[in-house]
Amino acid sequence: MKLPPLVAHVAVFIGAALVSAFAAANESQPAPPDAERARELVHIVRQDCGSCHGLTLNGGLGPALTIEAMAGKPAESMVATIIGGRPGTPMPPFRGIVTESEAEWIVDQLMRGFPPDTGLPPVQARN
Repeated sequence: MKLPPLVAHVAVFIGAALVSAFAAANESQPAPPDAERARELVHIVRQDCGSCHGLTLNGGLGPALTIEAMAGKPAESMVATIIGGRPGTPMPPFRGIVTESEAEWIVDQLMRGFPPDTGLPPVQARN
């Protein structure tokens, strides 16, 4: 039995929409780092990035990193800026300090309202 062309087109369209929605849902949330690394990353952003972007991330030498300032900006571009810096500007690259997936997590957190700095995790005694 052959499907009528309209039914076949609708089925293909619905299938493509479902695949697209599933892919978008999987890409929207970067994998979170473990709790200790997340605490380190928050400290890095609040202290190191905050030295230029303001300790409250409201701007300074660098632009604000608030929810409002981040709205509408492409996440991929911000991840690339974190990893590679911005040549010709004071923005340094953080490659080697954070991974690309950690930079994705940072951008995701910035777009939601960055968490407060609770300090670095305590250093564990080594025997």
